[in-house]
Amino acid sequence: MTQTQDSAQQFATESRTFSWATPGQADLTRLLELDGLQQLQAMRDGELPHPPIMDTLGFTDLRPQPGRVVVEMPAAEFHYNPLGGVHGGVISTLLDTAAACAVHTTLAVGELYTSVDLTVKFLRPVTVDSGLLTCEGTVIQRGRRTALAQAQLSDGAGRLVAHATSTCLIMQAGS
Repeated sequence: MTQTQDSAQQFATESRTFSWATPGQADLTRLLELDGLQQLQAMRDGELPHPPIMDTLGFTDLRPQPGRVVVEMPAAEFHYNPLGGVHGGVISTLLDTAAACAVHTTLAVGELYTSVDLTVKFLRPVTVDSGLLTCEGTVIQRGRRTALAQAQLSDGAGRLVAHATSTCLIMQAGS
């Protein structure tokens, strides 16, 4: 045994196992025949696979409507940073998902998008005691080439815990 191993503390551990749909399985012909809202509805309904990030972080719900998306995720210990709160990257991922998916609902057949930026404001700490996190994304303005969206993240008690704005670039498929 080395000196490092002798002095290393043994900490209690937990484990988590999850599965996800392998990317690339969607019928691209069908996918490209749907507008953005229909694509997200098909993912919600299990007709198309949802993105693996939803399984990785433990998202439990995705509710798309025109110009609006609600995403839910229970706060969990595996989301924690070293100081015992949900990591800012996890919070940012929720905000980015809701804002960008709100833009996704506005896409016409043959349109794609990508996020250009994300500005996040953390307003209060998030822990497992925060309960079910609900993130609502809405489109503020949708133009021909760009869209501006916002997202608000609330805890189980309905308190606003974080806010974000995002700009997305709108593109035509194949260009």
